[in-house]
Amino acid sequence: MFLVLLCSLVYGETTLMNELEKNLRVHVEKLALDIGERNFVKYEELEKAADYIMSKFSRYGYTSELQKYQIEGRIYKNIIVSLKGTKEPDKIIIIGAHYDSVLGTPGADDNASAVAGLLELARLINLKEKPAKTIKFIAFTNEEPPFFQTGQMGSLIYAKEAHRRKEKIEAMICLEMIGYFRQEKNSQSYPFPLNFFYPDTGNFIAVVGNVASKGLVNKVTSAFKKHSNFPVESISAFSIVPGIDFSDHASFWKYGYKAVMITDTAFYRNPNYHSPTDLPHTLNYQNLAEVVKGLYYVILELAGR
Repeated sequence: MFLVLLCSLVYGETTLMNELEKNLRVHVEKLALDIGERNFVKYEELEKAADYIMSKFSRYGYTSELQKYQIEGRIYKNIIVSLKGTKEPDKIIIIGAHYDSVLGTPGADDNASAVAGLLELARLINLKEKPAKTIKFIAFTNEEPPFFQTGQMGSLIYAKEAHRRKEKIEAMICLEMIGYFRQEKNSQSYPFPLNFFYPDTGNFIAVVGNVASKGLVNKVTSAFKKHSNFPVESISAFSIVPGIDFSDHASFWKYGYKAVMITDTAFYRNPNYHSPTDLPHTLNYQNLAEVVKGLYYVILELAGR
């Protein structure tokens, strides 16, 4: 009987992971191949990406709320869906990823991999869980230049308005390039002197935060390790370290919220960063699925049940 139960559990886990890996690949290929480059120059493609994200959220049982704003006569939008908490609905956990790509690249890792992860996390959690706290899944627009670190960055628009509304955001998890991995030694680089403290093989996922978010970095890392054997590294540092504040999480830091970035470390590992070669076939979907599975349990711990 025990053997039958064990086999059933293993089969169920394998089926889940195979489905997750397949879905992640479909999302990345849709965004990076079928739609391709998507940004303020490729505005029609940016709109197609938004439509795809909203269609998937709808299929997974959510109703999208659009936070719209205008730049030079064009409308840009953050796409927000929520799973209301059952016990403490006023307390909020945000999972976010930007859906635009930099000029001249189809953006498979940057950032279709993260949008794919966002969509699958929304699917898994809505299907199975009733969290104590409210979970918001947000697809942000305009993370890339020329909007990067300006007031027109989608995540900054959201964080500013959340602060004005006095939203009780307990944690923000930013997904930023989560699909590129290497097994060769010396495939991972760092700014000095981090190379003395971290592995030289690019086979891990990183949890990155500022000093004020150190507690959240530790919570996320601990929960990930508890539920996944996938390699994970973490760092809490000042923004003087290049890359620490290079995504949407930093928008939330500006308003005093605790936020972390989940990343494959971008240009410290991926040679296709901001390049036309950032294509779907360069990603490792099995590893991407493992990362998403680990994050699923992280979110459940943060949101409670």
